[in-house]
Amino acid sequence: MKALSVRGDYIMDMIAGKKKIEYRSWQTNYRGPLLMCSTAKKVAGAAPGYALCVVNLKSIEYSSWEDLYYWHIELADVIKPVRVKGQLKLFNVDDNLIMPISRKEFQLEVEPLIYMPRRRKGTE
Repeated sequence: MKALSVRGDYIMDMIAGKKKIEYRSWQTNYRGPLLMCSTAKKVAGAAPGYALCVVNLKSIEYSSWEDLYYWHIELADVIKPVRVKGQLKLFNVDDNLIMPISRKEFQLEVEPLIYMPRRRKGTE
């Protein structure tokens, strides 16, 4: 399956239904299922380094005003989290690694993987 590396908190927003457009400086002719892989960067509330869901890339439109491409996406499935090393641009991940699961199972699987920064002593 085609895959894309995205900041982990953005993927969590896609899963929650809050993010329906991914902004990119480049485009692709590909349309269809796209595996969303969280970057390795540790971001609060995200699971760094894991593929977490599949979205459907419906269309891409160019904004000359912002000089960006708007990738219109919709959530297709949450999946059993899979450790994936991200790459630039679109890349391929073995279909056999991708297993759709229920939202309830997803919550149980992803919860231990979520990065939460520790509070420093003396700060409140």
